[in-house]
Amino acid sequence: MPSVRRTTLRPLAARLRGRGRVALGPGVALGPGVRFDVAPGARLTVGAGAQLEEGCRFHVSAGHVEIGAETRLGERCVVAAHQHVEVGPRCQLDDGVVLIDFEHAGGDPERPVREQGLVTAPVRVEEGATLDRGACVLPGATVRAGAHVGPHAVVGAATRSAGGPAPPGS
Repeated sequence: MPSVRRTTLRPLAARLRGRGRVALGPGVALGPGVRFDVAPGARLTVGAGAQLEEGCRFHVSAGHVEIGAETRLGERCVVAAHQHVEVGPRCQLDDGVVLIDFEHAGGDPERPVREQGLVTAPVRVEEGATLDRGACVLPGATVRAGAHVGPHAVVGAATRSAGGPAPPGS
């Protein structure tokens, strides 16, 4: 059974620090060290009964991040967004998973990378998907409903849609 501190005080503190940019549904459980870095004009929504384990970090510079109801993010997961990241309900993201919806534009070897801007594309993890330890989902990628992405796998824009249904009993 979760402690009173985990189920009551941490979500309350997150709401206060989020200044209206962080919306937590009822029953959200936050582990120690969960960090919300949500810029003015950006928004983070976490659905009812979701679990964000120790050390999860959210860096939302613009756009909207949605974490579905009853979804679990394992320890040290990172979500970084400049446009839109959506994780559907009842998803399982194991420790160290990274979701990122932007990358450097690059292309001009004569100019510093930081001067070339960013390219963004939405990231979507559909209902009931499982991402194993250390998986990374890059801009423009979709992980289909019920998919199982293996440990340390990289799902990129060229992949467009990853995974098939998870095997029975997984």
